[in-house]
Amino acid sequence: MTVTYVIDGFEIDTLEDFWDVVGQAIGVDGYFGHNLDAFADCLGGGYGTPDDGDYVIEWRHHEVSRRRLGYPETVRQLELRLARVHPTNREQVAAELAAARAGKGPTVFDWLVDIIEERHPGGLRLA
Repeated sequence: MTVTYVIDGFEIDTLEDFWDVVGQAIGVDGYFGHNLDAFADCLGGGYGTPDDGDYVIEWRHHEVSRRRLGYPETVRQLELRLARVHPTNREQVAAELAAARAGKGPTVFDWLVDIIEERHPGGLRLA
């Protein structure tokens, strides 16, 4: 039987809010990754999600999240990343930041959707 996890876009203003919301909906003890890599790993099963992969994430009010996790939040997240990134990756992150400031490239919302679709194809329902 397919398990459906519901996240509500009205509860998400920032990437940090997303970690809290998805942690409460899916995670173990409120945790379901607090960075993009950990989130991707958690989607693989065994850490909140069924080991057999029989689950769907229903993202309600996703258009609200799409707006709130748009370019301003993407710029904020990339500024945070740039401040702590390894020197060999600074140029790449700086280029991503410049694009986001110009309203180009993927947003935080896009990052999350891409991770879900990559790690759990067909497992995302945008509502």
